[in-house]
Amino acid sequence: MAQKIGSKLLWQQGDSWRLRLDTLQLPDGRTIQKGAIEHPGAVVLVPVRPSPRGPEVLMLRQYRHVLGTEILELPAGTRGWDEPWLTCAQRELREETGHRAETFTSLGQIWPAPGLSDELMQLYLAEALTVSPLPGDEDEAIEVIAMPLAELEAMAWDGRLLDGKSVVAILRAANLLAQR
Repeated sequence: MAQKIGSKLLWQQGDSWRLRLDTLQLPDGRTIQKGAIEHPGAVVLVPVRPSPRGPEVLMLRQYRHVLGTEILELPAGTRGWDEPWLTCAQRELREETGHRAETFTSLGQIWPAPGLSDELMQLYLAEALTVSPLPGDEDEAIEVIAMPLAELEAMAWDGRLLDGKSVVAILRAANLLAQR
C-alpha cells in the first residue's frame, strides 16, 4: 500500500471543495503524485409526494457544464464544511424544488467517486412536502419535473437514468416505500 509522504493545496473553490496534490511512496520505494479532491460532503434528496398514479418524485432537469448537456437528476447539493446534514438537506430542497419537507428518512450514504474525491453523499427520502421556496444558486437553471416513482425505478434499472447518485437513491427509496 502506498503511503502519503507529502501534500500540497493546489486550488480552492470558495468553501465547497479543494484540489490537492499528494506525493505517495510505493512499497518498492518509488514516489508518485496523485491529485485528490477534498469535499465537505453533499446531500441527495428523493422528494416524494402522493398522486392518483402512486408516489411521484420531484426531479430536476438541468444543464451540467462538464457534460455539455442537460440531465435528469434528483435535487442535491454541497454542504458547508461544518453544516449539519439535515440543515443542508432542507436548504437544498427549498432552493432546488421550492418545497420543504416535514420528514426526512435516511437512505444511507455513498462515495460517488472514491478514486478521485473523499466526498460522502447522504441520501434522504423527503416527504410531507409544502411549498416554501428559497432563491437558488445564480449559476443553476433548473426545471422541476414531477415523475412517477415506478417510471424512475424502471429508468434506473434499464439505463435511461444515467446520474449515479439518482440511480442509487431512487432504487433505495422505492425499496423502502415498497416495505411500508
